[in-house]
Amino acid sequence: MPTLRQLEYLVAVADNRHFGRAAERVNVTQPTLSEQLRTLEQRLGVELVERSRSNVVVTPLGFEVVEIARRMLQDAQRIVDITGNVGSGIAGVVRLGLPPTIGPYLLPRVDPTLHATYPKLKLYAREELPHALPRELAEGIHDVIIAPLPVNQNAKEAVLFEEPLYLAVPIDHELANRSSIKAADLEGVDLLALGPGHQLRELVVNLAAECGANLRYDYEGTSLDTLREMMATGLGVSLMPGLYVRSVVSKDPRFKTFDIGSRGLSRTIGMLWRKSKNPQHNFDNLAVLIRNIVKDEFGPSRVKTRAESVA
Repeated sequence: MPTLRQLEYLVAVADNRHFGRAAERVNVTQPTLSEQLRTLEQRLGVELVERSRSNVVVTPLGFEVVEIARRMLQDAQRIVDITGNVGSGIAGVVRLGLPPTIGPYLLPRVDPTLHATYPKLKLYAREELPHALPRELAEGIHDVIIAPLPVNQNAKEAVLFEEPLYLAVPIDHELANRSSIKAADLEGVDLLALGPGHQLRELVVNLAAECGANLRYDYEGTSLDTLREMMATGLGVSLMPGLYVRSVVSKDPRFKTFDIGSRGLSRTIGMLWRKSKNPQHNFDNLAVLIRNIVKDEFGPSRVKTRAESVA
């Protein structure tokens, strides 16, 4: 059978069309690469590359072998990635799922410290609507998810932080002239929300029902940015999560933000991962790291002091 090293040499030759450059890429001498490639051809009983003094040409059959070799090398690297985390710390590839209302505003704050703390960790982040994340976690699409709580899932859970929610109001809206806003002040006010599948939408729907606001079902946002632009044209006001407010809305002179009521509104953000008798990732440590970073954003009162696990 061909060795992975021989397949690596073949792919390098196919990519570079030159034995010398291919040898440099895989960090071996040119004679070693040529000999191993010749041995591979002898084992398979076919010619994979045509050699000449001026260039290297991959044969038609060689092209097919090269594509298979690429997949085999990728699979081999995946084996290394998913097993590289065994032992202390966190390493290898971790597949993280999180909602679009959290990911773009949390990850830039977390990634620098995360990389410095776990330099061998490769974070593959994928955004998905909150209602789909628990199912995808159970199916193995994600190794860990960050999502608004509560989540009906038989998994390990760590509470990360309480994210405050602010009412964003365009500066030309009548509410913008007030020094403070209570929920009762929203009676009859046009209130915008994200589309179905967003947990933040449910909070806006509940708020509208509580205070008698006019929920605009005909103008639902597909993202926080589009929702913000819709508000800027005069369609209404809406609730915005704290990370987004700090990252975007606070820098937009077209808006003012308010706490609703004396205690304000918030949503609980947590991390979940599948239970395992032999866990390969120390996700508790990852949760602590994120919790400490967010503590600097919202203050200790917004951050849970310990991870909480559920049965």
